[in-house]
Amino acid sequence: MRIPTATQQEHKVAVVNGKPRFYEPAEVKVARQKYMSYLSSHAPENPLDGPVRLMVKFCFAGGKGWKTTKPDTDNMIKMMKDCMTRLGYWHDDAQVCSEIVEKFYDAHEGIYVRLEKL
Repeated sequence: MRIPTATQQEHKVAVVNGKPRFYEPAEVKVARQKYMSYLSSHAPENPLDGPVRLMVKFCFAGGKGWKTTKPDTDNMIKMMKDCMTRLGYWHDDAQVCSEIVEKFYDAHEGIYVRLEKL
């Protein structure tokens, strides 16, 4: 899957009748739908109980080595974890007690995810 570069932090604000209204831009909605679609086929039958370790490797096409440009890993993982929660990977993302997130360039673009019960 091509890695979505839109992150959850990209919410926008519009003023309607003098009141602020927050909304999600189209590119963020597309990124969320993409995560939901790809992750849904791998969701466990039952949510994991107890503490969990989440390891994610974001492999971007082109270049070599570590990706030191945006998006930031903390922004990238937030939407993904929210989607995993909605899909029932665990009961609450607070269960993720250990998190390893890496982003780098690779010949094969994609996202690799591993979950472990601790």
